[in-house]
Amino acid sequence: MDNKKYKSIMLKITKNLLDEDVESIKFYYSEQIGVGDCEKITTPIKLIKALEQLMLLGIDNYDVFVEVLKNIRRYDLVEFFSETSNSSEIDTSISAKKDLLRMSAKLKKYYLKYYGKIGELQPLSKASANVDLIQKFVDLCIVDAANAQVDAVFSIERKKFLEKQTSYTPIPYSEIFTKEKSVILISGIAGIGKTWLLRKCLLDWSNGLIWKNVELIFYLECRRVNQYPNISNINELLNIFYKDIVNDFNISNDTALFVIDGLDEFKYINELLNPSLTFNYAIVKALKEVENYKHVIAGRVYAIDQYQSVSAKHSDKLTIQIMGFNENGINNYVENHVVEEKKEVVKTTLKESPIAKAMASVPFYLSSMCKIISDSKKIDSNSFLTMTDLYANIFLYFLREHIVKNNKLVYEIMEDSSNKKYVLIICKIAYKLFVENKIIFSKKKIQTFYSDFDKNESYFFGFIEKIETDLGCYYQFTHLTIMEFCASVYAYNCLSCDEIMDNKKLKSCLSMICGLANKNQNSLLKFLVNLNESWFSSFRNWFSGNRKISHTGIIWIFDCLRKSKDREDFYDLFVECFYESQSSFTDEIKSIVDEQWLIWISDRKTSYLTSCENYFINHYLNSGRKLPELSVNKNILNDEEKKLLMQYSTNVREVDFWCPINFEGWKPKDKIKKLNIWISRYLITKKDFEENFLPWINLCEKLHLYLHNDIDFIKEICEWIRCSNIKKFEIWYRGKVFRNLDELKNFTTR
Repeated sequence: MDNKKYKSIMLKITKNLLDEDVESIKFYYSEQIGVGDCEKITTPIKLIKALEQLMLLGIDNYDVFVEVLKNIRRYDLVEFFSETSNSSEIDTSISAKKDLLRMSAKLKKYYLKYYGKIGELQPLSKASANVDLIQKFVDLCIVDAANAQVDAVFSIERKKFLEKQTSYTPIPYSEIFTKEKSVILISGIAGIGKTWLLRKCLLDWSNGLIWKNVELIFYLECRRVNQYPNISNINELLNIFYKDIVNDFNISNDTALFVIDGLDEFKYINELLNPSLTFNYAIVKALKEVENYKHVIAGRVYAIDQYQSVSAKHSDKLTIQIMGFNENGINNYVENHVVEEKKEVVKTTLKESPIAKAMASVPFYLSSMCKIISDSKKIDSNSFLTMTDLYANIFLYFLREHIVKNNKLVYEIMEDSSNKKYVLIICKIAYKLFVENKIIFSKKKIQTFYSDFDKNESYFFGFIEKIETDLGCYYQFTHLTIMEFCASVYAYNCLSCDEIMDNKKLKSCLSMICGLANKNQNSLLKFLVNLNESWFSSFRNWFSGNRKISHTGIIWIFDCLRKSKDREDFYDLFVECFYESQSSFTDEIKSIVDEQWLIWISDRKTSYLTSCENYFINHYLNSGRKLPELSVNKNILNDEEKKLLMQYSTNVREVDFWCPINFEGWKPKDKIKKLNIWISRYLITKKDFEENFLPWINLCEKLHLYLHNDIDFIKEICEWIRCSNIKKFEIWYRGKVFRNLDELKNFTTR
């Protein structure tokens, strides 16, 4: 029986049913399927589904089904099924449909059982925290990733993530997953919540909330798929991971959807993403088959971008990026996962620390900070002052809880020379692999720079995890964020400034390397420096010609940054390094920082960079210098930006405004030499101009004003300028440039 004819029969069954007929169906459904499920039969479509399951899932000889038909007085259908029940065509069709429904029911039951409560990733630990994804799923920010910034080096992702935080428009979860797409690609940085989202989808499908036309969904984690390199097709793979469910059933293209988690962790990703390469491992061919089905694939930004460029073209495709928890999600997480007596401390930290606030949207960091604060008797205000502080707290917390495993304080742990040696070794491993961009690595690879790894392998488990496959074992750091920090610690302790600046791979680590030079004695950073004192003494003479990281070394790094060809990149990186190291304006730094410093306030600026700039400008102005230029291209300012603007306005020569801006009653007080207002693309009202721009015009000596052709208060502008202290001006209006008020007045009158 073909599918069309089958559906026609099912529609006939529900035609002109009386209320008591529906109740009869519910009764038999509850007898065969389950009492709780029968309450869901509230619409004709759900009624058809119920009858499908009665006929195909729980009934072998149709006796119960025929009894249902008799109770609803559909004797015509009783006769039809009696006549055709022996047909081999019907038997085959119904048997296949029955197997499909049984598999679907088993899959849903499996996901609800094993993913209803999912182990939350603790700071670098795989220990379960039993997060209830059905009742306590934390809201994630999901955005359109069509224009996501991508870099092949994974270490750049954190910076790009922070930049994108400033300019995204969230897409509701329901809009993405209730509207069915053939292909959904999900990207995001490490620890951002991709796996949480995928497993939430599995639960919602199992509960009939999304993907209602999909019969089967198979969830595959790449790190587990890696263990079977010799599997050559997708059906073989399913018979391994879902053996008790699929039972050698051949999956057809129109019934299944595949969910692939962790594309970047697939060991043979280069072969998968490069069609010109020969498949040396059969598993690549199997994973390639996924393109023939509906599929959802998640991974880090660079991996998803590369996959999208080489995968088969699908018109019905959606690409999204996960930006972590939204504000409600952060608040809900704190409420659900922090003990009552520590909630206020956590909330205060997230409010007052710019670093904690910026990174709280990333589940890994939020979870880490909540654990650290909850387990600490006292949290110093400097605990999360800089990004380097945040990393150091997470690293040392994990060292104590999962490696040393005792209740000693950090200073006691780090007094032990064996612990110092351990930290240096793990950081060396991270550094060597980081500069080669090796996310997944073999034991042999580690042994090339640490020969004793084989003897002490288990000693490193925690920071490094071991994955076993048919071909042997491979390894990876438990979290890539910590790998980058460890690489920075090694570079600080064991490399000269020359080596650091010559290695382009370390560019993303520069701010953290400088951050380790922070001399604040109330910071845990002091326990991660001078780890290699014997090495220092042995090569003391050699270092005389190669600056070591110290105050002098940081000055040298700053000087190298100043000579960078990319000036804008230099400004941002210099400011970050200055902030992370908590430097002050010494005579050496004054000689490096030139008098042409330009500060931008724009949508592309991250809250983290704005915090760094606040710190830098405060020192810059306190050194007795006047800020050369301030440029504002953002109409709604956050608290950090307002603070920055107020600080700049007291001591700046030139100010540029590129769009209308609301200062909410605040007015500048100090005179400026030049004011540029570039608003020719914006038609604003007289009231807005008077409230927000006139206070600045009254304080400037020279004015450049670009106006929209259709503004209707040009005469008022002429009068305002006439009454001001402006010595020289240029006004661009309706295709002409005016340098004289009488000319402008005559033009507007004419």
